[in-house]
Amino acid sequence: MKLWGGRFTKEENQLVHNFNESLSFDQKFYHQDIEGSIAHVTMLAKQGVVSEDDKKAIIEGLKGILADLESGKLVFTKEHEDIHSFVEANLTERIGEAGKRLHTGRSRNDQVALDMKLYCRDEIDEIDGLVKTLLEELLKIMKENLETWMPGFTHLQKAQPVTLAHHMGAYFEMFRRDRGRLHDIRKRMNYCPLGSGALAGTTYPLDREYTAQLLGFDGPTLNSMDSVSDRDYVIELLSALSTIAMHLSRFCEEIIIWNSNEYRFVEIDDAYSTGSSIMPQKKNPDIAELVRGKAGRVYGALMSILTVMKGIPLAYDKDMQEDKELTFDAIDTVKGSLALFTGMISTMTFNKNRMEDSAKHGFTNATDAADYLVNHGVPFRDAHGIVGQLVLMCIEKNCALDDLSLEEFKSISPVFEQDVYEAISMKTCVQKRVTIGAPGPDAMKQVIAIYEKELAEK
Repeated sequence: MKLWGGRFTKEENQLVHNFNESLSFDQKFYHQDIEGSIAHVTMLAKQGVVSEDDKKAIIEGLKGILADLESGKLVFTKEHEDIHSFVEANLTERIGEAGKRLHTGRSRNDQVALDMKLYCRDEIDEIDGLVKTLLEELLKIMKENLETWMPGFTHLQKAQPVTLAHHMGAYFEMFRRDRGRLHDIRKRMNYCPLGSGALAGTTYPLDREYTAQLLGFDGPTLNSMDSVSDRDYVIELLSALSTIAMHLSRFCEEIIIWNSNEYRFVEIDDAYSTGSSIMPQKKNPDIAELVRGKAGRVYGALMSILTVMKGIPLAYDKDMQEDKELTFDAIDTVKGSLALFTGMISTMTFNKNRMEDSAKHGFTNATDAADYLVNHGVPFRDAHGIVGQLVLMCIEKNCALDDLSLEEFKSISPVFEQDVYEAISMKTCVQKRVTIGAPGPDAMKQVIAIYEKELAEK
């Protein structure tokens, strides 16, 4: 059954049908389509547009379709063009004439806009939950590693000592911002397009505020042309998903590096690793690599929808059908990546001794050695040069600054005394960084308390 066939005298070409149909993918939001239809007919009955008897029959029929789809008793078939025609055809077959009244006062244009909004809203809530779970796992790692010393990097070169808690905190901030973006998008998109009709509203006495209320929206959209042609929320969601994928990719890149034989900072659990078909010694970080690679796929969805939308005149155009497969795939990709990544880091073990040793032998305490001299009256520029000479000495001797004798320190500058060893220890270097946002344990405890409160609230 076509919803539009009245003025046509020929059957649709099968190739045209195949190219035009969307049921093969928009069946994904059958639940949202039925939910929207129940709200719509409830409003129609309230306004006296359809009878109470018809409303009851329609709602009962729609609930029956939903139950049968979820149980597998009812399956999608190829002759239907989209989810809307599938539901309406099955409804009419089940309850007769009353089913034909469901579409009163709406168009597929505002119907699909509603379905897509409802679907995206539901998925935002689910993705937000996955990001929150990841944040909870990161917070657990942070609390357990306030004094796990490791090198901090700039330019992928060892720079200054930090803690594993501080390093994990940087990613906590990234994913925390991701949650904020999801919340912003949800709030901005939460207005109901149903009742906008094809583009110019309808002459039926609809109560759009009531429909919006039934569906959990903050209110109705305020321009019917924009309502049916707006896909900004899809673009914003794909942008947010791309940022999440980017953050996961960066994190995976570091885990892959840390897992290498050269670093040995982490050991990925066997359950999240794979082997080689030819090299028996191999243990590959395939999950981390796949999550890193999936970012490109999500970026592709964002660029595709931006390209689709850039030349579309008002109001609805069929091009917009391209939003669905892109969005569905990006959502599923990010959800899968978040779930697997969280499982991987929750089972990963950290080689704390290796991390500390790497920090020592990377001269990450060189800045603190310079600060030691400054605190003893040496101008910073001179102190910088003195410590540079000490680093050269260590490179020649293949040792850390901590391993030099006091005589060797004094051979470069007589200002050094026995207390230099305490001043440049990893523990001291980190603990004296006490400003909020720094890696010192006291500063980190303040931040962790903020994070715990935030996660408890939302």
